Amino acid sequence: MNSVETEGKTIEEAINKACEELKVSKEDLEIEILANGSSGFLGLVGVKKAQIRATRKTTVTPIEKEVGLPPASSSYHVGEMAKKTLQELLHLLGVEAEVELRDEPERVLLSIKSDGSGLLIGRKGETLDALEYLISKIVHKGAEDKKRIVLDTENYRSRREESLVNLAHRLADKAKKLGRPVTISPMNAHDRRIIHLALQDDKTLRTRSTGTGLYRKVMISPEKKPS
Repeated sequence: MNSVETEGKTIEEAINKACEELKVSKEDLEIEILANGSSGFLGLVGVKKAQIRATRKTTVTPIEKEVGLPPASSSYHVGEMAKKTLQELLHLLGVEAEVELRDEPERVLLSIKSDGSGLLIGRKGETLDALEYLISKIVHKGAEDKKRIVLDTENYRSRREESLVNLAHRLADKAKKLGRPVTISPMNAHDRRIIHLALQDDKTLRTRSTGTGLYRKVMISPEKKPS
């Protein structure tokens, strides 16, 4: 087989599939683009896949199976797709912004630079969290690689974490002083995790999440002293 037609979410993804099928590198192929892909509206409506025809050049260099090519859903594609999706979403919202992509081992970080950052953050980061959830759902739809996608602007995430850690230690001191449990207002799973981690090394305390849904919160309790 010297020629194949493949498709993917992007041209690059279609080329990678052709490389895998023909067992050659990209440099050993002649590429004909049959259709450009489109992510449509929010990746939900009007989505069209990119299509290419790849033909093996006369002289090729076979690639070893164990070396291979990055899978079609590699973190590189997840990051690029997430960035593009976020840019389209911000454009639809009428927000002028630049998006910087940083692909880290455990996550894809998209940093938004805009004059309207306060609007994008929302109350206690609720708008930013909602955007992050939406981008993740769109990008990971049908994908194998579900690397975590994090949205940030004006270093809100790190400032929020610092604030939560300080809150955790203040309430921990209060619980010790009162000798009884202290409960923090309801918060999302990400924020609760920060509270738990901030106090995990304090053996005189224990933390646990209570409640359900939007009302789930963290309780900090002093450990009972042995009698």
